[in-house]
Amino acid sequence: MTDIIEKNQRILNRLVKTKSKGFSSFNEQLKLINQIINAGSEDLLADLLVEKCIFNKELPDYLDGIIFEILRKTNNRSVLNKLNSYFQDGLIELRSSLKIDYQPLQDQLMLQNFKEADKLTQLYLCKLADLSDSSERNWLYFTDVFTLPSEDLLTIDMLWRLYSRGKFGFSIQRKIWLSNEYNWEVFWSKIGWKDLGNPRRYPNDFIWDINAPEGHLPLFNQLRGVQVLSALFNHSVWDIE
Repeated sequence: MTDIIEKNQRILNRLVKTKSKGFSSFNEQLKLINQIINAGSEDLLADLLVEKCIFNKELPDYLDGIIFEILRKTNNRSVLNKLNSYFQDGLIELRSSLKIDYQPLQDQLMLQNFKEADKLTQLYLCKLADLSDSSERNWLYFTDVFTLPSEDLLTIDMLWRLYSRGKFGFSIQRKIWLSNEYNWEVFWSKIGWKDLGNPRRYPNDFIWDINAPEGHLPLFNQLRGVQVLSALFNHSVWDIE
């Protein structure tokens, strides 16, 4: 038994090392996680999350999100009790300069209900832009984007990244846009908003699960042009990320 515990601890140490150094591939990290779980040592992973997020007060990353996603499906009562005790509402302490409650978004993203999460995201953005519920306009102008609080944009973006295995979020979309030298047509194709040059139709043509292309979510209406997304990608929030 001691040998098994020591072996799993060594695997965990390798996982921690890959997280801190960032040199290991996603598949290699996932393989290490599965080795620990298959050996019945989910408690080690739960303790890793608690130590990092609770005791060390470090921000979780996408790999922590994957561990959390997997552990939530376990039948291990001890692990579930730890998750409920320390992470009942999720991994992130939600912050908003306008005191907006982002827990509904975190709830939907934890369940990978990406379609509902996308709807909530659009509502939050309108609220941040001070568009009232009675407003006839339920979309942003590019001039609205510059008024969006950085703290709130970071919170929304982090939620998307954390619970999508690092695939979705504003910053992910921005990275793809930058890496393709601001070419919007290439960008639309890369993130799957166009198919053979034709814009996808909402909602059925879009992909609402984790198998969607990187950067596929959250959505913006590209038919209104590129000004809103361009303003978002040039928002000052990314200067302090």
